[in-house]
Amino acid sequence: MGRVQSAVKNIAFGQIGNFITLLLNFILRSVFIDRLGDTLNGVNDLYTGILSVLSMAELGIGTALNYSLYKPVADRDYETVKSYMLFYKKAYRVIGIVIGLAGLALSPFLPWLVKQPEGIAVRDLTLYYYIFLFNTVSSYFVAYKYSLVNAEQKNYIQTNILTVTKMITVSLQIAVVLATGSFYVYLLTAALVELLQKIFVTVYLDRRYPYLKDRNIRKLSKAQTGEIARKTRALVFHKVGDVARLQTDSMIISAFINVTVTGFVGNYNMVLNAIANVVNIFFNSVLSGFGNLIATESKKRQYQMFKVYRFAACWIYGLTAVGCSILLTPFIVLWKGEARALAYGVVLCILIDFYFKGERIVLSNFKTAAGVFEQDKYLALIQGIVNLVISIVLVRKIGLVGVYIGTIVSGLIANITKPVIIYKVILDRPVRGYFLDLIRYAAVVSAVYALLAGIGRLVMPQVTIAAFAVMFVVICIVFNGIFLLLFGRTEEFRYLWGIVKNRRR
Repeated sequence: MGRVQSAVKNIAFGQIGNFITLLLNFILRSVFIDRLGDTLNGVNDLYTGILSVLSMAELGIGTALNYSLYKPVADRDYETVKSYMLFYKKAYRVIGIVIGLAGLALSPFLPWLVKQPEGIAVRDLTLYYYIFLFNTVSSYFVAYKYSLVNAEQKNYIQTNILTVTKMITVSLQIAVVLATGSFYVYLLTAALVELLQKIFVTVYLDRRYPYLKDRNIRKLSKAQTGEIARKTRALVFHKVGDVARLQTDSMIISAFINVTVTGFVGNYNMVLNAIANVVNIFFNSVLSGFGNLIATESKKRQYQMFKVYRFAACWIYGLTAVGCSILLTPFIVLWKGEARALAYGVVLCILIDFYFKGERIVLSNFKTAAGVFEQDKYLALIQGIVNLVISIVLVRKIGLVGVYIGTIVSGLIANITKPVIIYKVILDRPVRGYFLDLIRYAAVVSAVYALLAGIGRLVMPQVTIAAFAVMFVVICIVFNGIFLLLFGRTEEFRYLWGIVKNRRR
């Protein structure tokens, strides 16, 4: 199966799974807020963020090993594949233990992280946390097996397994919340289903790749382990910095404002993440294909595909950011009322970062596929420090919007530095053209936003379902029409349109 065909299959299954997950998560969160309240909703979001921070113990080993698997999988070198997978298995068992110990060490500090948990005892806060911790730790004992599937460009296998698990988990959680109104039962239901999923994954992938059960496995050479260690050392800084920049917002909000506001932000994030997942499937599904492309094709071809990839991201993330900046708060108002709506400035900051995050996903994925980790190994760490300092200082002075100003500023550091590395190290081209395109795309998106925001004030003076639907259609027509008018004759668009036409035949 070719790279395009693999990517299309990954995207198709990913989008189906994402739609189902989105619908179920929306129903579950609605039931959760109605039956369990905003405070427990905030606790749920906070603990999810804390466990994401703890997961930095993975420290990039998975990324380094996934990169190492591309070539032996393409060459059908199963002996080398077995060696890497054994190494991966041992590494992830150690990681799971480290995360478990770190999580237990953090538990005494929960009362300082959860501000104003109205009606929730410290004992309950701790027990809830332990259930979250179990789910996270146990996942590391099977996660390594997905790396082989993904190296074969069959990401849809993992997607399908996770989608089915999510469908079962969320359906049962909706039922138990309605029946019992218990957060304990809600959490234990997820723990049980996910434990059964992990057992299934182990059995299924062992049958799919029976050679992984061979006991006669040679150890990796010093050169191979040295390469993994070298890339992992670089990725440690990326991982720690990314966690400090991306996963600490909920902790800062809970500690400096209150845990209920964490839940309000979580409502926005649920909707935005669901939309982002739809968008990200397109870009993450081709990651394995780019690994193969970089391993087998010329730099000229790599550059052409990078430009197509980047153009698609600017279009899709631009449309999403503009649409959400106008419609996200009205959606929250229609869904859960004005009392749970965030200030306009906060939402705008979140969506400015979302747009530039689309650029960063393109850059990071391309760098990851090429195995380029060391040149900017300190960058994410610097970003994390910048984010924490600005967010903590500004949240005390201007409140919630200060947290997201820190996120924007720290993120833009990568938007400036990563292209320089990619163009110099991978593509061997001057980077000036990238930044000219960056300014051009951002200017068009900003101008279209200004136009649509003005139209929105006319079409949607009051938030109603009818006005919301009309504005949604207007955004889709106007944004896509302008982008098509301005960029419809570019090589990048013609390539993408060619893929669409070929899929119709």
